[in-house]
Amino acid sequence: MLTRRGLVTRLLVTQAIVLVAGLVICWGVAILVGPPLFHQHLQQAGHTTQSPELDHIEDAFASANFIALAVALVTALLIALAVSVYLTRRIQGPLTALAQAAGDVAQGRHVHVSASGIGAEFDQLAVAFNQMADRLDSVEDTRRRLLSDLAHEMRTPVTTIEGYLEGLEDGVVEWDEDTASVMREQASRLIRLIEDIDDVSRAEEGRMQLELHDAAVSDLIWNAGATFRDRYARKGVNLLADPRRGAGYVVSVDAQRMAQVLSNLLANALRHTTPGGTVQLSAQVATDTVTLTVQDTGEGIPADALPHLFERFYRGDTARDRDHGGAGIGLTISRAITEAHGGRLVAHSDGPDMGAEFSVVLPARPEGRRE
Repeated sequence: MLTRRGLVTRLLVTQAIVLVAGLVICWGVAILVGPPLFHQHLQQAGHTTQSPELDHIEDAFASANFIALAVALVTALLIALAVSVYLTRRIQGPLTALAQAAGDVAQGRHVHVSASGIGAEFDQLAVAFNQMADRLDSVEDTRRRLLSDLAHEMRTPVTTIEGYLEGLEDGVVEWDEDTASVMREQASRLIRLIEDIDDVSRAEEGRMQLELHDAAVSDLIWNAGATFRDRYARKGVNLLADPRRGAGYVVSVDAQRMAQVLSNLLANALRHTTPGGTVQLSAQVATDTVTLTVQDTGEGIPADALPHLFERFYRGDTARDRDHGGAGIGLTISRAITEAHGGRLVAHSDGPDMGAEFSVVLPARPEGRRE
């Protein structure tokens, strides 16, 4: 009610100011221009200055002007009041609904508002509000999932360390090399998780420090293949990495960070490719770009999971990925690092059991050509 009264008052005052300004102008024109013109017309009609009825006629003219202007002002004010009330009531519903929806959003209920139909501006406001509500809802879902998965990732190493400590205190576990190795491994797992989250935050916020140097594309492929060749052989997965595919081109990258990207992609492909399968690391060069592609013949990716692959802690099959040992953050880090280099990371899959393909697209140039 206070909102409606405030809006009525504002509209009425605004229109009253315009009306009064118009009245003052009309009154001034009527006083300065009207009487001399009327007096001139009376003289042309035969009324002399000494005519006894001249003053009476001019007084009647002035009174008529005053009454007409007063009636016009009152009528205009009444019309302005009616228009203000109508517009306020017309606008009140959508504004009230929007205010209530904003209150719901503030309470964590991301509701929508319907288009009011009273104007394009209000409809655009409703669309923008609904988009905001959808985005907030998505962010909240991501936050809940992140906290849940982060708690799960930390629970395993913390529980393991706690169990060993209790065993040491009770004397049922001896401090030997195996115990030290387990404790060290779980502590390292926590440290890696913290470092990974910090890497993502730094990259997404533009705070990642990159030491850019020219690196041959063929060297990136060869080094990544050499790093993973033994791990692939132990699982029985065939790794094809041909450095010649990128020969003759260089990229300006932080070599360690880009090696981290390729390592994440190759490790991800190895987790989801069964023994006997194949993973290929290749390069496609163009005039100003190079595309490093990791393609596997593994489990594939469902279509509904593709848009979420690079979200923090996202896993299309949570139980499966946890069994594989993935924390669900490697792809997020890889994309963040790639974008920090001015490139992009994209994923493609034709569906489950159809394999997957991850492509890192980076600015590049032929060897010997300076930027």
